[in-house]
Amino acid sequence: MSANVVTQLQVKSHNSPDEKRRPDKTEVDIVSVGDYTIGRLSFEPGWRWSDCIKPVVNTDMCQNSHVGFCVSGQLTVETADGGRISIAAGDSYTIPPGHDAWVEGSEGFVGIEFLSAADFAKSAE
Repeated sequence: MSANVVTQLQVKSHNSPDEKRRPDKTEVDIVSVGDYTIGRLSFEPGWRWSDCIKPVVNTDMCQNSHVGFCVSGQLTVETADGGRISIAAGDSYTIPPGHDAWVEGSEGFVGIEFLSAADFAKSAE
């Protein structure tokens, strides 16, 4: 396992992000602190990657690797090989490339992403 070294003291708020992305039923608020990009992902009820993000990135499945923490709501993730997990409030997660995902229930999903934030929901253009 590699060691990460932080070289500066810094704070930024996702309430005033460096970048905002707003595909259908999606809010992605990006901040960069030091050498790290962190995203707050908010998905409305009814959100599904293949409906809301696929038209933006033009891939058949999500090709990002995700490492994150669920603040609220519930998300189901299904991989191309049929693996499936449910992510709920308080859960930390990893998701490999090649998946679809959708919000379960009537509560939106909010997650903090530490790995995919720089590219998630970013236009392929």
